[in-house]
Amino acid sequence: MLYVGQICVTKMSTRSCQGSDSVIKPLDTIPEDRKVRVQRTQSGFDPFEKPAGQVKRVHSENNACINAKSSSSGKESPKLRRHSSPSSPTSPKFGKADSYEKLEKLGEGSYATVYKGKSKVNGKLVALKVIRLQEEEGTPFTAIREASLLKGLKHSNIVLLHDIIHTKETLTLVFEYVHTDLCQYMDKHPGGLHPDNVRLFLFQLLRGLSYIHQRYILHRDLKPQNLLISDTGELKLADFGLARAKSVPSHTYSNEVVTLWYRPPDVLLGSTDYSTCLDMWGVGCIFVEMIQGVAAFPGMKDIQDQLERIFLLILFSWISTGVPARSFFMTQQDI
Repeated sequence: MLYVGQICVTKMSTRSCQGSDSVIKPLDTIPEDRKVRVQRTQSGFDPFEKPAGQVKRVHSENNACINAKSSSSGKESPKLRRHSSPSSPTSPKFGKADSYEKLEKLGEGSYATVYKGKSKVNGKLVALKVIRLQEEEGTPFTAIREASLLKGLKHSNIVLLHDIIHTKETLTLVFEYVHTDLCQYMDKHPGGLHPDNVRLFLFQLLRGLSYIHQRYILHRDLKPQNLLISDTGELKLADFGLARAKSVPSHTYSNEVVTLWYRPPDVLLGSTDYSTCLDMWGVGCIFVEMIQGVAAFPGMKDIQDQLERIFLLILFSWISTGVPARSFFMTQQDI
């Protein structure tokens, strides 16, 4: 077992754990205690077939039971009475700013700050993404897009959005707390990850992408910093600020998407007609980075520098292997 600076893992080989990335036990499904259990009700309900004493309803706000009981003497049944909520009016509730306590600052971006927090409702750790609102500009469109998309995405490899809090000054998105990301994990294990861990992370990345692509959603910002890694080795796609639903009619998309190192050549050249291949180029770059420990195309200057790095690598591969350059950019007809 490994405890210091790495994920707690189960060894699947006889290699030493010291100073190296150890094997993470694969996770095929979400643990049973974390699955959402949905109770289905009968579709055909006839109120005349059951006595009133057996009718039971649940209030949607506080889950307090409401019972309709008939009198044994045959008198008219009493009116339904709503039981008072066990919590006081001042108890913390979801959707309220005072329901979460900020513990520490995790990072800050151009328009948002991320904090590690704790829910006063259930005591669980959360990540608070506090977005500053400008009186003239209003809520950033990236925040609206991220919240609207994540509300409909429920998958073990997609970060879970717990709550949304809107005030006059800020918009706070409450996510599940994941203690690290792939970038920080690779920094702790320089020189490339263990092949089994590369396979495990790549499988989860592709499974999460398949889920959103089947729903006609493009992530458009894949990079190690946006891939969260839990303490059990579970990978989760995060930061859907640049994501776009292809089901929404649009003639063109922006080419100012994806961090420069993970942007495909056609988009670097200004193309706005792209599909899921945009995300798949990023997957390939991340795959190479996990293996060798450094970015595949670390452009340092501008778009021209980034293109030169890509084409130089393709030319070198062509010369050394004899594989025609055309094979690196297969068209849809070729596939």
